[in-house]
Amino acid sequence: MNPREDENTYLSQEKFDELTEELEHLKTVRRREIAEQLEYARSLGDLSENAEYEEARNLQAATEDRIRVIEEQLSHARIIEHAKGKGNTVSLGTTVSIQKQGDKDDHIYEIVGSAEANMQERKISHLSPLGSALMGKKKGDVFTFETPKGAQKYKIVSIK
Repeated sequence: MNPREDENTYLSQEKFDELTEELEHLKTVRRREIAEQLEYARSLGDLSENAEYEEARNLQAATEDRIRVIEEQLSHARIIEHAKGKGNTVSLGTTVSIQKQGDKDDHIYEIVGSAEANMQERKISHLSPLGSALMGKKKGDVFTFETPKGAQKYKIVSIK
């Protein structure tokens, strides 16, 4: 996500804690493991044709990049307050049940920040096409959402 696009990274408390823990692990345990791999690879001799050294350097670069990404996310993090009790308007942290016009099946999604979006877990970003179409809507509202098959009408069944 481009920080200029949305200066804040919206995270649940659980995701914030998970990222903080991952960052701590990368900075302590993982960095030490990679340093040991680099030291071992250096001991093997000629670095120009040393596959172990090259692999350890690539791993180091990937780890440092991941640390930078997490630090950036955490520095702009805003914790999503779950809207328990409000339940009348779709917002970050709410779970919404929608029904496609003409269907009987409900589809349930949790509205989350971009960093947490995961379709397998039915978590959609508030910036995604569906997420942004849902934001601010109330129970019973009908809205149109653009899909690859064209515009589809949906109704909001419930909000938690």
